[in-house]
Amino acid sequence: MSPVPPPKTYRVKSFGCQMNVYDGERMAELLAARGIAPAADGEEADLVVLNTCHIRERASEKVYSDIGRLVKTGDAAGKRPLIAVAGCVAQAEGDEIMARAPAVSMVVGPQAYHRLPEMLDRAVAGERASDTDMPPIAKFDALPARRRSGPSAFLTVQEGCDKFCTYCVVPYTRGAEISRPFADLIAEARLLVDGGAREITLLGQNVNAWRGADARGNDCGLDGVIREIARIPELQRIRYTTSHPNDFTDDLIRCHGEVEKLMPFLHVPVQSGSDRVLKAMNRSHSCDSYLRLLDRVRAVRQDIALSGDFIVGFPGETDADFEQTLRVVDAVGYAQAFSFKYSPRPGTPAASMGDHVSQEQMEHRLQRLQAALNRDQLAFNQASVGRTCSVLIERRGKKPGQWLGKSPWLQSVWFEGDHAIGDIVEVELLEAGPNSIEGRVREPAFA
Repeated sequence: MSPVPPPKTYRVKSFGCQMNVYDGERMAELLAARGIAPAADGEEADLVVLNTCHIRERASEKVYSDIGRLVKTGDAAGKRPLIAVAGCVAQAEGDEIMARAPAVSMVVGPQAYHRLPEMLDRAVAGERASDTDMPPIAKFDALPARRRSGPSAFLTVQEGCDKFCTYCVVPYTRGAEISRPFADLIAEARLLVDGGAREITLLGQNVNAWRGADARGNDCGLDGVIREIARIPELQRIRYTTSHPNDFTDDLIRCHGEVEKLMPFLHVPVQSGSDRVLKAMNRSHSCDSYLRLLDRVRAVRQDIALSGDFIVGFPGETDADFEQTLRVVDAVGYAQAFSFKYSPRPGTPAASMGDHVSQEQMEHRLQRLQAALNRDQLAFNQASVGRTCSVLIERRGKKPGQWLGKSPWLQSVWFEGDHAIGDIVEVELLEAGPNSIEGRVREPAFA
C-alpha cells in the first residue's frame, strides 16, 4: 500500500448485537478524539469501519460484499476510502481477510479496538495492520471518557462468555467472562447522564454474570450496580441485557420489585423447549428451571414484559422437540422474542454434529414459531391499550410533529405534540399494532 492523506471523515457501520453498537460508538469516539469528523449523510467517508458480527451464517460473505461495494464506489468517485474490519468476524477470520481483501487496511478484534488510532497511523503511512489480541479488559482503560450520548445509552459492564454453548462462537471471538470494575461503571454511567442519557442499558454477553467489589469493598452482583446507578438523580430508566438463566441471583430478582428505575422488561434466552436439545446445546438449564425462573421474576413484578431467543433446527431436533418449544411459547406469552434457523459456525462443536435438519423443515418450523411469537406480541400490545405510561422520546417520526419513543415495556410508541428528543412524557396508549402503539400525550413527567 502507498501512503495516503490522513482521513478527515469516518463512518462506522455496526452489525449484530447491542454489544457491537456499543463498540461502534466507542470506536467513533476514538476517531473523534483524533479530530476526524463523522461523514455527513449521503457523503462518502475517508475511513469506513465495518464492525462485524459472526453469529449468523454467511457473516464473512457479507463482509467481502461490503468491501467490494466500498471499493467500487470509491473507484468510481476517484477516491477509495481506507477500510477497517472490526468485530467478531475480524477476530475469527482476520488472517483470511488480510489475504483475500487487499483493499482492507486494518483488521482489529473486539478486544483490541482501543488500538485503532495507532493502526490508523500505520495505514496512513502505507502499512497494513492487524490486531486480534485478547488482553484482559485493557481496552476500557485506554478508551476516551464518554462525553455525549443520546437519550438512551449503552454501558458495557461485562464481556466474554464461559458457557460454551455448542452452537456459539462468542467464547472464541470475545474471550472469557470478564467483569469491569464497579467504580469504572459508576463513573461511566455518570458521564453518560451528564452527556444527556435519561436511560442506560447495561450490556454483557452474560450481563447477570457480573461480579465485583462495590464502593465499600463488599462483593456484589449486577444488583449492586443497578442499585448504585439508580442513585444518579437525572437518570430515569435502567435496563440490562442479555441474561443467562443460570446467572440470576435472589438479589437481582428482588431488584425488579424494589428499584423503581429498573424497567419492567427482561430478556432471557431459552433457545429451545426440549430438554434433550438443551442438553445437546450445553445450555446447562432445563425447560422447567427456565419457567420457574420466570415465575419468580413475575412474583416480584407482575407487569413485567418477557423476551427470549429461540433456535429452530438444531442438529437432531425432532418434530416432538419443536412442539415442546411451541408449548414454552404458549406458557410464557412473550412480549417480544427473536427466532433464528440454526446455522453452523466453524469451530463450534455443533458444526460437526450429524442428524442435520433440512432447510425445508427449518423454514417450516421457523414460520410456525414466528407466527406464535407475533400472535403473543400483538396480544401483549393490545392488552396495553388504555394504559397511561411514561415514554422516553428517542427520535422524530416521519410526519411533522410526530415523535417516537419507548414505553417501560420496550414497546415502540408514536404520538404527536410539541416536545423534544430526550423528554419523558405521559402517554395514553390508544391503538396497538404488532410492532408499535399509537398514543396521546397526557402531560409531561420530566422535561
